[in-house]
Amino acid sequence: MELFALLELMGTQYKLIVTLIAILLFPLLLKITKKLLEKAIKGKVDVHRKFRAELLLKVILAFVVLCLVLIFWGIELRGLLVLGSSLFAMLGVALFAAWSLLSNLTAFLLMFIQNDFHVGYWVRIVDGANHVEGRIVELGLMNVVLEHVDGHRVVYPNNLFVTRPVMVLKKEPKPTKAPAIKRIIGPKKT
Repeated sequence: MELFALLELMGTQYKLIVTLIAILLFPLLLKITKKLLEKAIKGKVDVHRKFRAELLLKVILAFVVLCLVLIFWGIELRGLLVLGSSLFAMLGVALFAAWSLLSNLTAFLLMFIQNDFHVGYWVRIVDGANHVEGRIVELGLMNVVLEHVDGHRVVYPNNLFVTRPVMVLKKEPKPTKAPAIKRIIGPKKT
């Protein structure tokens, strides 16, 4: 009798059971994604970069689990299609629109996994005929902070850092010399 009552309760309260299962599985999923992230990392990684990447992956995983739980709570197919198309559009903007703030977060994950440069490396970012040189001071979620050899700080967006050619320099570049300006007052003597 009790088994039948338990099965009947499970049949009527399946939404709560699925939600409880999702909540219980969330730490396991976090552990799995953390292990996958560790496998994707090559070499030594800055602790702050690793923390930021783990935080971003936790937020993404929580969002996905929340969406799945909401599906079990009765979001209609039309609502699911709207949600899916919105997520698809947001992902497209995040990956491909250079003006988007989301593209900087996506570029941060790409830079984190790529791992060809670290804080302290001297780099040259080539943008056509121009370039920016500096030592990487910080790799943030939205931008890279470079310190120029002259002491100036350059804040460079992550999405541009990923899409431009970046040269990792073997040694510190030489400081730039200001051009000598000669002022001539009056006509030039020959």
